[in-house]
Amino acid sequence: MGDVTRRDILKAGVAVTAAAAAGSTLAAAGPARAATWSGKPEANASIRVLRWKQFVQGDIDAWTELTKKFVDQTGIKVRVDTESWEDIRPKAAVAANVGAGPDLIIGTNDDPHKFPDKLIDMTDLATYLGEKYGGWYDVCKRYGMRGDKWIALPQGGPGACLNYRISHMKKAGFEEFPTNTQDFLKLCQALKKNGTPAGFALGHATGDANAWTHWLVWSHGGKMVDEKNNVVINSPETIAALEYAKQLYDTFIPGTLSWQDPSNNKAFLAGELSLTGNGISIYTVAKNSKDEAQQAIAKDMDHAKQWPIGPVGKRTEQHLMLQAYAFKYSKYPNAVKEYLRFMWEKDEYEPWQQAANGYITQPLTAYESNPIWTSDPKVTPFRDVLKGALDNGYAGTLGAASAAVIGEFVMVDMVAEAATGSRTPKEAAERAAERAKRYYQA
Repeated sequence: MGDVTRRDILKAGVAVTAAAAAGSTLAAAGPARAATWSGKPEANASIRVLRWKQFVQGDIDAWTELTKKFVDQTGIKVRVDTESWEDIRPKAAVAANVGAGPDLIIGTNDDPHKFPDKLIDMTDLATYLGEKYGGWYDVCKRYGMRGDKWIALPQGGPGACLNYRISHMKKAGFEEFPTNTQDFLKLCQALKKNGTPAGFALGHATGDANAWTHWLVWSHGGKMVDEKNNVVINSPETIAALEYAKQLYDTFIPGTLSWQDPSNNKAFLAGELSLTGNGISIYTVAKNSKDEAQQAIAKDMDHAKQWPIGPVGKRTEQHLMLQAYAFKYSKYPNAVKEYLRFMWEKDEYEPWQQAANGYITQPLTAYESNPIWTSDPKVTPFRDVLKGALDNGYAGTLGAASAAVIGEFVMVDMVAEAATGSRTPKEAAERAAERAKRYYQA
């Protein structure tokens, strides 16, 4: 467990102060709407927060400093623990089952939909923030709401853009990054021929593997379920996507079948990889590194504006969604909401985004004007990732079944099996359908 201590909070002050100062010297965001919040935290409140472990150091430094600011202003005691995305999921399930544990969890995707009846109603807070900051993106509404009630507060998405080496792309015969799947495959084939291969995670990587495998299947018209939650993954469209995956996998660097979320970061920063799907963490680490080789990588890399369009003719992207949700067993539900309100307000949220170099794309549209998005053109593509995003339960509804299917990596395993040849595309699709039906037909 990674506990954030008071000493950590004090050390973080410089980072968040610098981020706030940077924001004041650049173009300011538009004014927030008039909105009122009347929540009042309980006396002598003390809350425990479990959130995801950082990939960019500036994120946790700023989050820690802002938490200190909250503690100083309110007197509410806050303990912050951090865990990997994969470890938060089972801990949240245990807390829901036993009725004890963290007051607040900031986890991933549709996990809150596994136990909606055990969560604090966030509707008043989500309404306040939405009215004040331009409204929530549609995909954030789908993740945060259960019917007409908000059961979670979307924190934003560590968007997965295509990270590529500019010089390697040009040597492969492309002046601009491909915008369709046919040319994208040609680029990957040329990169391999030149000895500068691509690579995408096919292990159980919550962010990276889910992002590109869902994009791949959706871009060809395949989907796990239809609008009525019928399992339809075993389809001609899915088979076509898996045939494409086989060709794409042939261009990959060896070892991607076991890759976790940090794996492609390490390979790219080591100069072994020319193209991958990832958040902005690779660029941020390289740009801030004292190592000359990594600084050179930062200068020679960029991010595609969006993922290539497939046969369906429209954007079909899956981006990890970070979600804050709180359990009814908490003794201090109002204090939890006050902490979330504070951290989602402009004066705190925007400096946090800046300190993390845009690692998190905002869930509220007003924050599109955060200066971080235009301070560096290589950061700008991440500003818009949630505009073209689908939720992981597409095209059905989010719930226990969709959460279980993505939690069990059904889509990732199907693509991995077909791509590597351990099963034929038809066999892989059939197996994925049977696995999904265990949850959707339970």
